Amino acid sequence: METGIEYMQELFQMKEVDIKEYSPLALAYIGDAVYELVIRSLVLNEGNRQVQKMHKRTSSMVQASAQARMMTVLNDRLTEEEHAVFKRGRNAKSLSPAKNQSVSDYHKATGFEALVGYLYLKKEWKRMLELIKAGLCALEEEEGKAV
Repeated sequence: METGIEYMQELFQMKEVDIKEYSPLALAYIGDAVYELVIRSLVLNEGNRQVQKMHKRTSSMVQASAQARMMTVLNDRLTEEEHAVFKRGRNAKSLSPAKNQSVSDYHKATGFEALVGYLYLKKEWKRMLELIKAGLCALEEEEGKAV
């Protein structure tokens, strides 16, 4: 059975590329989009409401500080390979500065996005989603304690 991405690759005649050839920032580029799509899907699933409210909820979960807090929890759950990808992303030199975020959070978030992109391109979607879920659960627990 063909997956959506396999169909897209066939339909658009996309070439096979070795994931190891991608820079950590290229992995973060696709990882950012994949993560945002997951979050938007979850927010939409909470029920129909004004787009502005959905955007605000999504923004709170995709901002660098939230991703950095997620990585603090996920760090112990990563395999050696996943940790190496995260570190490459975290240590990558980005040309764009952190916007309204600490530099530390921005770097951790870039590492997180690189990891998501890496797992997505490897088609390890189950693992990717499990890590995202664990990170989101940690954020929810954190918010519960703050109240």
